[in-house]
Amino acid sequence: MASSSTFLLLLLTITMVMMNVNGQVSSASWCVVRSDASYNVLQTALDYACGAGADCLPLQPDGLCFLPNTIQAHASYAFNSYYQKRGRAPGSCEFSGTATIAQTDPSYGSCVYPSSTSETTFLDIEVNGFYSQSS
Repeated sequence: MASSSTFLLLLLTITMVMMNVNGQVSSASWCVVRSDASYNVLQTALDYACGAGADCLPLQPDGLCFLPNTIQAHASYAFNSYYQKRGRAPGSCEFSGTATIAQTDPSYGSCVYPSSTSETTFLDIEVNGFYSQSS
């Protein structure tokens, strides 16, 4: 009996880790700049993303994602922030054809790209004791 209850507990734990806050299976994805995007279109799209709700504070000179200081790096971070804040909704990673969905985490060094609208997960609550819910 102990082995079947242990198996069920393990199965429940795995299921909860694989589910996001909304109860849907989570598959991480990020919105990043296409390699063939032109500078002028990227600048316009970057301005739009930052003005429409993307978190662009990490792109400021004292921010964790300022370096490398390139339009491609800054646009990728802003596009992804916008995409995640919109709940990865269809069409939220377009930016006039300058963006694409990536399945590989583009984070580097201390610049961490969010992979969901809320970085607090069930695993954080259960294992690390975080009880506040971020919005």
